Amino acid sequence: MFPPARILTLLIASLGAALFWALNIPLPFLFGPMCACLIAALAGVRLQSFGQISVAARTILGVAVGASITPDVVSQIPQMMVSVALIPVLILLCAAIGVPFFTRICGFDRATAYYAAMPGGLQDMVIFGQEAGGDVRSLSLIHATRVLILVSLAPILMTTYLGASLDNPVGDPIHALPVSEMGLMVLAAIIGWKGGERIGLFGASILGPMILTAALSLSGFIHARPPAVSILTAQFLIGSAIGVYYVGVTLRELRKTVLAGASFVLIIAALATLLASCVVFLGLAQPLEAFLAFFPGGQAEVTVLAIVAGADLGFVIVHHLTRIIVVIAGAPLLATRILRKHPPV
Repeated sequence: MFPPARILTLLIASLGAALFWALNIPLPFLFGPMCACLIAALAGVRLQSFGQISVAARTILGVAVGASITPDVVSQIPQMMVSVALIPVLILLCAAIGVPFFTRICGFDRATAYYAAMPGGLQDMVIFGQEAGGDVRSLSLIHATRVLILVSLAPILMTTYLGASLDNPVGDPIHALPVSEMGLMVLAAIIGWKGGERIGLFGASILGPMILTAALSLSGFIHARPPAVSILTAQFLIGSAIGVYYVGVTLRELRKTVLAGASFVLIIAALATLLASCVVFLGLAQPLEAFLAFFPGGQAEVTVLAIVAGADLGFVIVHHLTRIIVVIAGAPLLATRILRKHPPV
């Protein structure tokens, strides 16, 4: 049985989704719950995340990405290598600018500053930062703020400047998909998620299902994304989770931590825009795909945006997988060298 705080969170998120849907606002099942839970959290309402249910929702997006990896996408990977090579450049620039910004201007210790500057997944950066002696609460708020602002601004930029439409179908109706394929998707989601966790795969809830579903797609067993209702459910849970991160935030945290995170968003967005513009200038991708490929938001949120915009999901995800791999594999090593040279005072 759900605890009262979780039931209240569900009701508030549902009201937000219903309001945004009634007002015909883009992505109502993502932004409605996110805004409603954010406002409630800042107002002092004691919300509670949906725990493993929210994690399970990410498996749906992993399956959706995996189903989009077809032989045609794989054949195009060599053509993406030049633009993919710019992803490590983005990460190095984030570290080079972000660490001095968070230490000298914002007053954070170096461990917190380093992992706050990294454009990786929220949970991963918090865990790594904690192990390095960083401030867990500050890291959580900084990365939640990054995702919140970027995901909120992205639809405006995509529709206003890139001519994107956000009304593309997110998937087929559930009755239009073969039962056998949906069964395989469910198995891929569960086995990929839990199997990935067992072997220590980072981002197991998305990457595990993605890998298994991609294998099924490349083998010709799956030919469609998960049904629309499942992807909308994933949007709902992900949007709610972003808002819930602000539960218990204090005025001091708003002034220092959240403001620092919001300020750094401008820096990281400028860097991403610069590199995406280079990719477009070189003729390596269309503006929409380049924007999403270098978009420094969370992988789950980027997947949702790419699906509703009808972007080349294969191109976008290859770049984000590279970002995740480089950050996860390289961040602790680089952090060790930086923190050794500059021990905490």
